[in-house]
Amino acid sequence: MPKKVAVLGAGYAGIEAALTLYKKKKKDDIEITIIDKNPYHTLLTELHEVAGNRISEDGVIVPLRDIFKYTDVKVIKDEINNIDFDNNKLVSDSEEYSYDYLVIAAGSQPNYYGIEGMEENSFPLWSYDNAIRIREHIKECFVTASQERSPQKRKTLLSFVVGGGGFTGVEMVGELALWVKQLCKEYMVDPSEVKLVLVEALPNILANLKPKLAEKTMNYLTKKLKVEVLTNCAITKVTPTTVELKDGKVIPTKTLIWTAGVRAACITDEIRVDKSKACRIKVNAYAQTQYENVYAIGDISAFMVGDSTLPALVEAALQTGKGAAKNILADIRGEEKKKLEPKLHGVMVSVGSFFAVSDIMGHQLPRLLSIIMKYMVNIHYLFGIGGFELILKYLKHEFLSKKQEKFILEKHYSVTTPNFWLVPIRLFLGYSWLMEGIKKLNEGWLTKAMLAGTPVDSTSSASVTEAGEKLFRIVSSHTPSWYAWIADTIVVPNAQLFQIMIVLSEIGLGLAFISGTFTFIAAIAAIGLNINFILSTGLYDYNWWFIPAAMCLMGGAGRAFGVDYYLIPYLMRQWRYFVRNKSIKPWLFS
Repeated sequence: MPKKVAVLGAGYAGIEAALTLYKKKKKDDIEITIIDKNPYHTLLTELHEVAGNRISEDGVIVPLRDIFKYTDVKVIKDEINNIDFDNNKLVSDSEEYSYDYLVIAAGSQPNYYGIEGMEENSFPLWSYDNAIRIREHIKECFVTASQERSPQKRKTLLSFVVGGGGFTGVEMVGELALWVKQLCKEYMVDPSEVKLVLVEALPNILANLKPKLAEKTMNYLTKKLKVEVLTNCAITKVTPTTVELKDGKVIPTKTLIWTAGVRAACITDEIRVDKSKACRIKVNAYAQTQYENVYAIGDISAFMVGDSTLPALVEAALQTGKGAAKNILADIRGEEKKKLEPKLHGVMVSVGSFFAVSDIMGHQLPRLLSIIMKYMVNIHYLFGIGGFELILKYLKHEFLSKKQEKFILEKHYSVTTPNFWLVPIRLFLGYSWLMEGIKKLNEGWLTKAMLAGTPVDSTSSASVTEAGEKLFRIVSSHTPSWYAWIADTIVVPNAQLFQIMIVLSEIGLGLAFISGTFTFIAAIAAIGLNINFILSTGLYDYNWWFIPAAMCLMGGAGRAFGVDYYLIPYLMRQWRYFVRNKSIKPWLFS
């Protein structure tokens, strides 16, 4: 009988645990099941981009069927409301699921700390549905305000409060600050009427960052984005139209976005496990609960590092997920389990599209590198769970399909055009390259050496006649000295080899463009070959357009009436299959 391993929750930790179990189980007889109430995985760290209308909602979810495609991991959509530890069963309203090993990765939920009216009247930002609800509510506030004549009611509608000065709160208010500029133009609202407030109960925002980075972020929020930041101000009461602070101040608003705290998912209220603060489940150094066959990972786990609890961060979730999976495999194999030693490499926070700070392994990166690092971290994670398809989808949302008002450069590079308009130029460029190759073929480039280097006199023409043989000069008066050295030392002594490479390259490029096969790679190769010609003999008047034409084809031109329409998706599927199974499947259509 196979050992049944159930993973409860498809967040960062649960996904990592299930994939690690599959990748490392080898020939172990294990049945892996992952259960979640949603059929998708949510990129929680990007929810503010949906709530602030930077990207569309499908940019923060990944269908579980895509993640576990080409694996034997069983995906079940169900909501588990209790766990029978004595009989090794997960219980929902309609089903029971047995297990031999259980990984609890149910995540966390907002913590309202018993604040009066908070749960009823605030907008938490902790799920896909939350983000959409916030976005639509903010739009509605501007629509209503544009028609409202009462100054007091307009003030209430156009005041937006974010509760919590941690990573999520700062990112949310930053996103909102950029979006409201667009909303003011769209609904003809005076920007001076809009009020953005960030409320933090602690003395400083971003308490997990070094003071210098927190101060830089504070300055950007207050001076650049005009956000009012209130520190040492705890919220004491929330009504449908007001937020009350501990100092007695009352902020009239219909919008409080709550990001100030989390606690373990509500299932911990129903199950019999030892718990720590915020209802997080106590675990030992192996990520085990008090039940040896039950592990808790991610935000729901109170994993101790020294005297402190591992923070609820994505990196912590991934490391505990992988560690728990390895220990389950060790236990099944009768091997010694290993203690988890999580190592957090850094933190980063972005405020809109154009500002970020980061502390990576003790190094405070400059603004631009922090922005790039944020994208790279997301790309690395997405590649691990879904391959190139997810990376392309992510980049499309972030750079080409951005919904917020774009700056001048963004307005131009994010404009998309149907690829079929590029078919004529692709065909003509392919024909031109093919003719170049055939021309050289007819001139005998495959049979005799015809390339010459630096002339002995002042002649700098592209071709000369010597001893009745036609030679092509690849060094002329404008050729850089370093390129001339390469030509004289490497190319000319092996002229026929390089001639063959050039002819085959030109014919290959022609066929690739005409058929629309590997068009992006062919375009890069064509640009490189043209640059080579420019460095040697100069840019001929009949092919100067090759470079801009190749650049035009780099946006997926082969997918319109070309082989790439079928080939690229096939190769992406094949790659994901290989990553999951370390083998190639000859026919892979879905």
